[in-house]
Amino acid sequence: MEPIDLDNTIFGLVENSAAGTVNADTLFHYHQNGDLVTADYSGGTIRHGRIIAKRNGLELSMLYQCITTDGQLKAGRAMALIGRNAEMSITLDLEWEWLTDAGVKGRSSYVELKGANGRVKPGA
Repeated sequence: MEPIDLDNTIFGLVENSAAGTVNADTLFHYHQNGDLVTADYSGGTIRHGRIIAKRNGLELSMLYQCITTDGQLKAGRAMALIGRNAEMSITLDLEWEWLTDAGVKGRSSYVELKGANGRVKPGA
């Protein structure tokens, strides 16, 4: 199996804990340069968000911040595991916690969306 590169990938939500802010309409646009991984995200409940992460093998240590469509400014941190599903799309499984809402933690799962660049949305 070839190495997993996150550069120029787009992810969508598969599932999220109740305390999470993103929804199925939120899209994440990732870039990678060596161990530096960044992403911008928006859509659904998110007006704009940013991620900066350090990659170590198949793990990402992430910090994220966003402003929601209802004007909340939020920030958090997460550990993500990078993998592949049965369709060979890249997956991200996160354990996260809000820094702006002390003690609030959760889990979320994301899958690479494929579209105009030869990629297909899950279930399509």
